[in-house]
Amino acid sequence: MSVGAPDREQYGPQAQPRPFERGTDGPRVVLVGVDGTRTSERAGSYAAGLARRQGASLVVVFVNAPNGFVSMMPGVDAAALQRTQDDLRAELRKEIQRAARELGLPITFECRRGDPYNELRDAADEYQADMVVVGASEQAGHRLVGSVATRLVRTGRWPVVVVP
Repeated sequence: MSVGAPDREQYGPQAQPRPFERGTDGPRVVLVGVDGTRTSERAGSYAAGLARRQGASLVVVFVNAPNGFVSMMPGVDAAALQRTQDDLRAELRKEIQRAARELGLPITFECRRGDPYNELRDAADEYQADMVVVGASEQAGHRLVGSVATRLVRTGRWPVVVVP
């Protein structure tokens, strides 16, 4: 997986555009960012349920965020870090395939590499997402410098749901 070249897979049925119906025109494309944390799992479940109820397509984006500082630390094996990311990606793929099958939901699973904020923002623009769903950060430092969720909200191009 190289920077700028997303790895994209399709699961479930093809998305079927539904006719416009006054009062029921909700999102058609729901994008959710996942990273294996508890809050991102809850965000994924929330987004899948919303997409199913609305008859929308779901785009699940997993961003492998390389951390150059961690790989330069003594005693840290960069290959082991990458294996951990690959294992997480495989586990997410299995869960998404199961959800697509069980919910009858069209799901696109995309893996990207880079800064999570930039990659989620770009994916939301590329897919013309009507809504972005992310989990709340559990890192204490994000209260000071801002989390991915806060940065997405400030972008202001789509509604952003932050799941606790």
